[in-house]
Amino acid sequence: MNSKSRPTIYLIPVPLSDTGTERVLPSYNLSVVKGLKYFIVENIRSARRFLKACDRSIDIDSLSFSELNGHTDPQSIPSLLKPAHEGHDIGIISEAGCPAIADPGADVVAVAQTHGYDVVPLVGPSSIIMGLMGSGFNGQSFAFNGYLPIDGGRRSAKLRELERKIMHDDQTQIFIETPYRNNKLIAELCKSLPRQMRLCVASDITGEKQSILTLTLSEWSKKKYDYDKIPAIFLLYK
Repeated sequence: MNSKSRPTIYLIPVPLSDTGTERVLPSYNLSVVKGLKYFIVENIRSARRFLKACDRSIDIDSLSFSELNGHTDPQSIPSLLKPAHEGHDIGIISEAGCPAIADPGADVVAVAQTHGYDVVPLVGPSSIIMGLMGSGFNGQSFAFNGYLPIDGGRRSAKLRELERKIMHDDQTQIFIETPYRNNKLIAELCKSLPRQMRLCVASDITGEKQSILTLTLSEWSKKKYDYDKIPAIFLLYK
């Protein structure tokens, strides 16, 4: 795929929902995918399914896959780039959205940078950015916090920290939750934070049931909602 002298590491976004690839990925991405033989993926089965959705003519069995996920030994990450050491381009595919954003792909990209390989992020959907775009919140200063702590004391302290950053630093705070705990999280935010603070819940982004709704916590506390088991991004701002 790469006409230059050094290998290229392509960061290949995947859809966030069951929507067709043609809706969320440029045709250029598909042309890149068709030219690659080596992939580093978060889950081989999901990656194979994604590639087949890109183009049914792709011979999946002729491709080489290496897994990179939360169970990967950090010491083994450099070895995943062996095809690049041999002069081949590599594609990195995560489970959903953009590789290396809240994703273990960042670790292999860091190694690729130290080796001087070209790193090319391709255009695609990011739930974090799309949620921020639709929230109406500050897009000049924001932070993604991943999952909130599970421990009650640490969780309360984290919420106080988020409140301070929102009120004093004018910074949008973004985080996620395990989908089956979404409803409980909203109720917790309504009880723990100032009622005038605004919460945006961006769910099933790019999917058929996409919803991006911004209300004050006071309004959320009176609203009937059900985000149980639906992938969602949560954003807080004053």
